Amino acid sequence: MDVGFCLRSEAVGAMRTALMSAENLQLTLKTELSQEEQALTHTKRSPKETLKAGNEDLKEMLESNKESLKLEAMKRVVGLIAKGKNASELFPAVVKNVASKNIELKKLVYVYLVRYAEEQQDLALLSISTFQRALKEPNQFIRASALRVLSSIRVSIIVPIMMLAIKEAAADLSPYVRKTSAHAIQKLYSLDPDQKEQLIEVIEKLLKDKSTLVAGSVVVAFEEVCPDRIDLIHKNYRKLCNLLVDVEEWGQVVIISMLTRYARTQFTSPWKEGAMFDENNEKAFYESDSEEKKDQTEAKPYTMDPDHRLLLRNTKPLLQSRNTAVVMSVAQLYWHLAPRHEVNIVTKSLVRLLRSHREVQYIVLQNIATMSIQRKGMFEPFMKSFYVRSTDATHIKTLKLEILTNLANEANISTILREFQTYVKSQDKAFAAATIQAIGRCATNITEVTDTCLNGLVLLLSNRDETVVAESVVVIKKLLQTQPTQHSEIIKHMAKLFDNITVSMARASILWLMGEYCDRVPKIAPDVLRKMAKTFTAEEDIVKLQTVNLAAKLYLTNSKQTKLLTQYILNLGKYDQSYDIRDRTRFIRQLIVPNEKSGALNKYARRILLAPKPAPVLESAFKDRDRFQLGSLSHSINSKAAGYQELSDWPAVAPDQSVRNVEVIEPVQEWAPLVGKTKKPKSTEKFYSDDEEEKEEEKEEEGSESSEGSSSSSSSSSSSEESGSESEEQSSEESDKSSSDSGKSSSGSGKSSSESESEQKKKKKTKKAPKKNGKTTAAFSDSDENGNGPVARDGSTSAESSSGSETDSEDEDSDSDAPPTQQKKKSDVKSKPEVKGKSKKEVSLLDLDDFSPAPTNAPKSSVVSSSLLSDLEGLSLSNTSSTMQVTTPSFGPVKTYELLHHMTGKGLSAKYHFPRQPCLYQPSMVAVQVTLTNSSDHSLEEIHIGDRSPASLNIHCFNTIERLEPEASVTVSMGIDFSDSTQAANFQLCTKEDQFSVSIQPAVGELLMPSTLTEQDFSKEQGKLLGMNETSTTVTMATANTSSQTVNTQVLSVANVGVVSSGQNSLHRFAGRTVSSGALVLVSLELKESSAALLTINTDKSVMASMLLRDLKQALALA
Repeated sequence: MDVGFCLRSEAVGAMRTALMSAENLQLTLKTELSQEEQALTHTKRSPKETLKAGNEDLKEMLESNKESLKLEAMKRVVGLIAKGKNASELFPAVVKNVASKNIELKKLVYVYLVRYAEEQQDLALLSISTFQRALKEPNQFIRASALRVLSSIRVSIIVPIMMLAIKEAAADLSPYVRKTSAHAIQKLYSLDPDQKEQLIEVIEKLLKDKSTLVAGSVVVAFEEVCPDRIDLIHKNYRKLCNLLVDVEEWGQVVIISMLTRYARTQFTSPWKEGAMFDENNEKAFYESDSEEKKDQTEAKPYTMDPDHRLLLRNTKPLLQSRNTAVVMSVAQLYWHLAPRHEVNIVTKSLVRLLRSHREVQYIVLQNIATMSIQRKGMFEPFMKSFYVRSTDATHIKTLKLEILTNLANEANISTILREFQTYVKSQDKAFAAATIQAIGRCATNITEVTDTCLNGLVLLLSNRDETVVAESVVVIKKLLQTQPTQHSEIIKHMAKLFDNITVSMARASILWLMGEYCDRVPKIAPDVLRKMAKTFTAEEDIVKLQTVNLAAKLYLTNSKQTKLLTQYILNLGKYDQSYDIRDRTRFIRQLIVPNEKSGALNKYARRILLAPKPAPVLESAFKDRDRFQLGSLSHSINSKAAGYQELSDWPAVAPDQSVRNVEVIEPVQEWAPLVGKTKKPKSTEKFYSDDEEEKEEEKEEEGSESSEGSSSSSSSSSSSEESGSESEEQSSEESDKSSSDSGKSSSGSGKSSSESESEQKKKKKTKKAPKKNGKTTAAFSDSDENGNGPVARDGSTSAESSSGSETDSEDEDSDSDAPPTQQKKKSDVKSKPEVKGKSKKEVSLLDLDDFSPAPTNAPKSSVVSSSLLSDLEGLSLSNTSSTMQVTTPSFGPVKTYELLHHMTGKGLSAKYHFPRQPCLYQPSMVAVQVTLTNSSDHSLEEIHIGDRSPASLNIHCFNTIERLEPEASVTVSMGIDFSDSTQAANFQLCTKEDQFSVSIQPAVGELLMPSTLTEQDFSKEQGKLLGMNETSTTVTMATANTSSQTVNTQVLSVANVGVVSSGQNSLHRFAGRTVSSGALVLVSLELKESSAALLTINTDKSVMASMLLRDLKQALALA
């Protein structure tokens, strides 16, 4: 006993010593474990309590003395913001870290402050001095972030400080900081419009900036503050035109819109009637030489201003942009500015946009509908692109119908009418009705097919669909007004159908026709009035009004037969509930029935009621929309929106074009300063060929001093702890600058472009390439308002920034002294596989929510490198709450299904199974593993996935298998988004010679992912899913299935759910979530006496619940 007690005491003492040592060493293991335990215990609390408790943990971490804890806390806070959750309570704890020396931490703090500075103004004001000091930081991102936070504090007392900061930032060496100052101008103007004059001075200075990074942002500020000051644009017009190709996409949209308005005030119209195009002053465009001599005194040749042509020429390449807004902007510019014969070049680009999302299609189709009214020839060759698809939404179908109607002419009307015949049979009633309206418009516009359309519409009167019949009646009524004498038989036919038509508008239209042409159907009209007198009180108001009108007209033309009927109907109308009908009845009575009060008015009753009416003109709803600028919000809603600026008319005489002339000054390359020592570059490899070197040898000798200065200022070595972040940020800025300058020189024209190119060659020869680390740069790349940080767009830089492994950074570090050419080649070699598809995909702090939640026990794919996985795990934030973790199942029986038999597949066989693991490609997809086997005696080549059905099915296909030898097998992974449905995924499995149609049919249990819940949470969630969300049945259990282990085995064999621990042996609980939508699925099995059990499923997916209930009942009943 004593020996055992002594040993136990020694063990306890040793444990205490170890714990004290661990605490002295400040190990974080204990803290992390307590946080995990706390996360699990949070499940007992309400969501609000959980959020508060989580905030308390974050506050403790933010107030800690350890930089690592603070950094981790800030990552979580920014993750909360990215998910749309409120983190304003943490403002005091976050703002304390604004003066931190850790660059990464400071960046995250500024991201937070930009979001909440406006809400917590008082606390933010306390840190004003810190922000002002940060404006002097050597790091360009910190300077820019400080300015963003400062401009987000919307308190008028700091307006002078903001103004001073904006002026300083506008003169900063970093184009990224200058871009941020342009964004701050708009914020300051909205806070204090009295600062307009000073802000205009800053805008004028920034407009002269030669950086493509700044151009878009300063034009946005110009449009916001002083859009009428076109005098500021004169000197910068040509520069903006030349830089346009290299400006970021949303900046291009704003610049093109502004230049469109500018051009309409500075150039003469190229649309003048009889104008001749003579840009080369040699020969007229439209006239022959002989005609030109005759009409020299009448028409002068039109000579386009060179600046007008410069704008059209430099915007034309943007029609190939991947951004639909840019393409639409260029299209509207050509529509409003280009000569008529040049507008057609935008047609193909607009038709290409119809392959985009339905939101994009809607806007593009609206603009095409407006264009097609004035210029049918533009889109007639692409008429098939506007044929309606069954998958189109109703508003898309209607717009396509509008365009087809606008394009109709004598040549193509037969094709269009055949299309319309198909559309009339559509199940979409609104679309079918719109088609009938379109047929009516075609009949009105093209007289050759009027009779054909009318006969076709009469046939539709026998259609079973009331909507089609009603719309046909309305359209026929409008068509008959054009030539009523020829179609009295149609009127009689419509009168016979009157009793069967129930739609009020159609009944009213027939009554109007009876009254208007009552002299052509003298026997039928009184009988129709008699029928209406019987049902008058039950009719709609519009039908009652037309009945009163019919009675009045028949009283005037056939009073013998209809006098009593008319008096009866007028008496009914006199006491009707609708005041409109009562008023109409009194008016008609005084008009047609002579008495003492009516006076002389009844003498004119026949002329008033039976006057000939003009035939209605069926016009397009888009006819008057051309008064708005294409692509604008006002054009889309057909109403002038707030902030809309109208396009001015072309001036009769062009203003002086010399205002746009500027003195050409050789641009000086700008580089942001770096902290640290500088080294002269040791370059052994020539950047250009020997011939070019010899030609520019003299120039290089003259500019060697400036070249060495620029290279020394752009070196990236640093001895301080911030050297890594400084160099990577500087590299992003330099690469962006170099790409913008190279784009400028290639797109520009004239003397300034060639000089900037030669200057750039000098710089590149002597410049030392800085060390690049794409990870941090990409993480902070969208910290400006437009979401565009200083990230280079050329291929080499993208490739370098995309490589995030440590080995790459070490290799680059060792080669930091190499010239740019060597680094470019090296980066291309290193990241060649990534450049092809994903070189431009960047990771940003605010895009963390886009990553799928990475479970702790998920298997790592061999395709993804370990370093990349560690980066993703550090960045990703789970979408699920801490109380409901998605985990992998502890038990997962594998069931294999046949996908393709080797006889059917000509030797290729395929089997598939569900591995029940999270899909690596997309969180909403179900992972599927397919085993392909070559059972033939020859090799199979190019095995891949072909067409899929439906076309909208989201499948992540496996990579093409180039060659599969005989008797060989290969297992590949796929991802399929079943959208929480057991509908089969149909697709084609293809080889080089053949295609085989296959389908994967998921069991309902495979559409789930297991979820970990405590017993209390299960009961709480189950309480929320009662009523219609609960499905239950009684199961007769097989005797072998009554033990807990067997029940778990049987349930898990059917459904991919997680086991919930239960304190009762007779109650088994399971929890899961649907893969696609994340809906909670709760399964509970309560064992009763004599092998009976109550099986209950709680979920808002009622269809899935019934199917899962059936499968579980079948599995549990089996022995």
